Amino acid sequence: MRLRKFLVCVCSYVIVALSFNIVSASDANAVSESARIERYITSLYNNISFRNSEKLSYEVFSTAMRGYLNLRNAGKVSQEKQILTICDFNQPSTFARMWVIDLGLRKILYNNYVAHGQATGEDCAMKFSNRKNSHQSSLGFYVTSEIYTGEHGTSMRLEGMDNGFNDAAYDRDIVIHGADYVSDKYIKENERLGRSWGCPAVPEKLAVPIINTISEGTCLFIYYPDKKYLARGYWLNKKISPLPDVMANDDMLPLEVTHPSARVRTIQYIHNGRVDSVKSVPAQ
Repeated sequence: MRLRKFLVCVCSYVIVALSFNIVSASDANAVSESARIERYITSLYNNISFRNSEKLSYEVFSTAMRGYLNLRNAGKVSQEKQILTICDFNQPSTFARMWVIDLGLRKILYNNYVAHGQATGEDCAMKFSNRKNSHQSSLGFYVTSEIYTGEHGTSMRLEGMDNGFNDAAYDRDIVIHGADYVSDKYIKENERLGRSWGCPAVPEKLAVPIINTISEGTCLFIYYPDKKYLARGYWLNKKISPLPDVMANDDMLPLEVTHPSARVRTIQYIHNGRVDSVKSVPAQ
């Protein structure tokens, strides 16, 4: 009887120990994957030159990248055009708060003004809505759709991808278009940009080149630190899987390993999870 109890206790201990190890391994893998995602996004950000543009916040870039990667993995955005457009509506309208980024080239293609909706706020955006006729901007991820000629000339429709936040965008006619109230002249006269009926309107002279650049199913993200959206946005909070080792047109994933105060930047090129080569370049 004692032997049987002893054997039962030993078996129970082994089962518990094995379960703990499995859980621990799972937790470790989750932490490792989370760290890998962070390194991937940090690497991209550190290798983008903002020399001729306003500096985009890392927090905003990281938020946009997480949704972009999920949309890309789901086949919702173009696999060929690695273009990510970010509108940071936490910045005032007088700030160049739109960035069009070529992720493959690590290059800012455009950085300029973008308008928010009339009912979203004056100079600063404050209120957002997914309702028709609200004249408010909508938060979240969009995919660029067809180009057409309308009241504002060449324009491009947007498909809202976040249910409950911007999925009514197409029916609301939320589009990219040029506007004369998105200009330095308007800011000088009014101390803010003009406002749209909810569309992310851009400067008239840049409308066509921007539309042509971000057309064909690329990702556009409108950011604001809204707690409800940040907690509930589907594409933002979805687990990123798989995380690509490389993006299209890249041979290796660069990883910045330089200390911020260093005079020389050291970049490791990671391929299939291993260091392939190391390059040192002067710090900017």
